Amino acid sequence: MLTKPPGMAAMPEAPRGTRDLLFLREAEIRLAQDLLFFGYRGFTAPPDQILETLDMGRAHHRVLHFVGRRPGITVGDLLGILGITKQSLGRVLQPMIADDYVTQTAGRSDKRQRLLSLTEKGAALERQLYDSQREVIMRAYREAGPQAVEGFRRVMRGLMGEAAREEIDRLEARRP
Repeated sequence: MLTKPPGMAAMPEAPRGTRDLLFLREAEIRLAQDLLFFGYRGFTAPPDQILETLDMGRAHHRVLHFVGRRPGITVGDLLGILGITKQSLGRVLQPMIADDYVTQTAGRSDKRQRLLSLTEKGAALERQLYDSQREVIMRAYREAGPQAVEGFRRVMRGLMGEAAREEIDRLEARRP
């Protein structure tokens, strides 16, 4: 059966349940924005509470996350992932180094490179933050079901720029 939205050529009927999503109206886009904002708030609330007790914030969390995901990451690569200036990173990173959450070493072949890794203390904090968000994600995935999980991945990849998709591809390639 063919359906023809006003002003458009006839097209094959969409699979049951997806038909309404093919022609998103402003209300659906606004709802998607609302879902992203509230979802992000729910996702970040548990680690925010932990970080607040340490006088840290989301910028610290992002550093812990990406340095933990890529031990030995260069400062330059971290800057690219975070999309911030060297000065902004320095304001967050220097206290984390001083407080023994992150270690910085010179590169092996290029001594000008600065390689970042988590210390034992940093890894423990990163794990605590991860565990607090793991519960949120697991609950949402259980409630949504396996098809929704794949759909979520596709939507999130669609929201990302090319550089972020490449980073996700690198991280996925390292999965056991």
